Amino acid sequence: MMTGQHKSGSAAAAWLLLSVVIVLADQATKYYIAQRFGEFEHISLLPVLDITRMHNVGAAFSFLASASGWQRWVFIGLAVIVSIGIIVWLLRLKERAHCLLACGLALVLGGALGNLIDRIRLGYVIDFIHFHWDQAYFPAFNVADSAITVGAACLLLDALFEGKQKPDANTIS
Repeated sequence: MMTGQHKSGSAAAAWLLLSVVIVLADQATKYYIAQRFGEFEHISLLPVLDITRMHNVGAAFSFLASASGWQRWVFIGLAVIVSIGIIVWLLRLKERAHCLLACGLALVLGGALGNLIDRIRLGYVIDFIHFHWDQAYFPAFNVADSAITVGAACLLLDALFEGKQKPDANTIS
């Protein structure tokens, strides 16, 4: 018979596997783009969607991209700290934790690690999904950014519904 510790560990392992899948998908797509596109080279897939290789030395939406380079190390440090915190949180979640919470944490972790690998290896993050409407362009993003966004939405939904279905499900042990 499994103890609560083993059940919790196996649930965490499944969610950590999702994080690994996100990292692999993110790195594979960035590798594909880097092999086939020069910076700013693009192709149109739809009237509102281009694939455009861009290098982002800043954070989301190129925040701090024009800083002198110190931001790379700050973002690396933040990503490492947040990633460790999320791993600990996932490992300590009770077995009955809401799937939305665990899924959200796993997606944010996978996205953070995907972009962290780029920052360490390249000094910038490769973005390539580029939506636009006529001449109004949304900032380019990647699979890791998408995972972080969907993960954040899961975390918000979990917070909205917290306690309604399983009163102590989000408590860490």
